[in-house]
Parts: sequence; C-alpha cells; structure tokens
Amino acid sequence: MRLRVARTLVALAVPAVLLAGCGSDSGSADKGGSDQGAAALAAVKVDGKAGEKPKVTVKAPFSLKATSTRVITPGKGPEIETGQKVSVNYVLVNGRDGKEVENTFGRQPSTFTADEKQLIKGLVTGMTGQQAGSRVLVGIPPTDAFGAQGNSQLGVQKDDTLLFVLDIESIRTPLAQATGAPVAPRAGLPTVKVDDKGQPTITVPKTTAPTKLVTQPLIKGTGDAVKSGQTITVHYTGVVWPGGKVFDSSFKRGQPASFPIGVGQVVKGWDQGLVGQTVGSRVLLVIPPALGYGKNGQPDAGIKGTDTLVFVVDILDAG
Repeated sequence: MRLRVARTLVALAVPAVLLAGCGSDSGSADKGGSDQGAAALAAVKVDGKAGEKPKVTVKAPFSLKATSTRVITPGKGPEIETGQKVSVNYVLVNGRDGKEVENTFGRQPSTFTADEKQLIKGLVTGMTGQQAGSRVLVGIPPTDAFGAQGNSQLGVQKDDTLLFVLDIESIRTPLAQATGAPVAPRAGLPTVKVDDKGQPTITVPKTTAPTKLVTQPLIKGTGDAVKSGQTITVHYTGVVWPGGKVFDSSFKRGQPASFPIGVGQVVKGWDQGLVGQTVGSRVLLVIPPALGYGKNGQPDAGIKGTDTLVFVVDILDAG
C-alpha cells in the first residue's frame, strides 16, 4: 500500500493553502482569466506599499467563473515557471464575506511550489508567468481552489471564491538530484545503490540497529546549509530496520516532497539530522524509534514501535 508522506513523516499539518505610506493600485494589467474576471478584479481595491501588508476592500459577495490575475505592482525579476519554488507573503480574503482568512505579513514568507500536484490549481495558474518583485491579485473560483468539499480549516465553503494578494519575494529552481562530491560511508551502516534512473535501493545489515541517530552524508552538496524554519524540497526513500522493507518513497512516485524542517513538523530524526546539511547533499539517516514514531509506530505504514527507520534523502532545495 502506497502511503503519502503526510501519513508517515509529517507530524503536524502544513499551511492550509498547500493541500501545502498607503497608496492606490499602480497597475491593472490582466494576465489570465476571462473578460468577466478582469472586470471583476478591477473593482477590488488593494491599498498599501509592496512589502507591507495590503488592505483589501471588496464588495461581497464576490465570485468569479475563472481564475484571473491582475498585476498591482510589477516586478523586475525572473518569471515563475512550472515546478519552481516561490517565496511569497500573502493575504487571503474570502469573496463570500470580504473577510481576511490568512495573512503571512510580519512572519516568515511561505514557500509554494508552482505545481498543481502540490498546490491548488488557481494559485499555480495565477503565479505562473509573474515576475519576482511583483504584487499581484489572484481571484480563484471554487473549481480551481478546494472544490465542492471546501476547506473547513479555513472556513471556506464549497461556493466561495478566494482572493489572494501575493508579494512575490523570490523564485528558485530545485535541483533534479543530489549533486556534489561522493563521501565514503563508515562501515556497518545500511548500503545504498542507485540505478541508472536515479532510484535508490537501501540494504540494511542483519546486525542490530544503532540506538542513536546516525547522519551519514553520501554526497556532499555545495549549496547553502539547511536552517531551522526553512522549507526543504527532497527526494527520499524510507525502509524499516530490521528487514529493509520500503514503506514510502518519493523517488518511486516521481514527485519531490516539501516540508518545514527543524520546527517539529516532521519526525525528530529528520529535524535533527537534516538541519545543517547542505543543499545538493544525499544523506543517509538511521533513526531509532524514539526519534521516529515512538512506541506506537505507524501501523498503516507497517512500522512497529521497535523498528528503526532508514532514509536516503536528496536535499534539492531549502528556503
């Protein structure tokens, strides 16, 4: 049974939108959506300087038939492409009542992946092609947001249109795989072999697993060191020791995963083992039960309370 990472690694929910001097508008270019969408967004007032929390005024109820984007303040940086990591500050307003739902200003920016497999479709549509440094207004109908189920965590109902004001801080392109200098692992650890398609296979010894966390770089990347509070993008495979049975693998899914690191949103062995490692690295983690899922294990993943976890992790991005 294939298990999503959220059922195995993540201990707490990721931000809900991931399922994951005052002034007037200085621009009104429409970069997506119908004529109805462009006209509707033109009536939404966004006050405030770029970089400061905007004030969004909308006549409720507000609805759209298609995702539309209006540039409030144009940027001068590169354009967002599919698959890139995008750091943004945002205000989210519910069109049903015109009330603010979420806001990241004054906190660390959120990092989104411009990929419909990792982010609601409307945000991907609205961001793609926009330039770093821009402030944009994105209107998203329910069909491109949370659909008929809505989002109870956000108080979003099935017919609600969402309005995002996004300040696009930076754009990064994650690595495709670990890249750097090979590192010879010490003896007695699980071995990792990678096939010509980049798929790793982990073989665990028949000996007793170590009782303390082991962090063994297999490739030393040349990127920046990972810091607590950053969101990392990784490829990984996890197996149990003893036995070596695979319980989860983003490599096999062909889709990297992103997690906040060092802040308690993944198992302790990841937080302790990956903070300080460099982007581009491939890291072998051997995680005793106390730093994994504890005495209860993860029955859905076939992990017992006495099982040690072994991961090979390619660190593709951090920010």
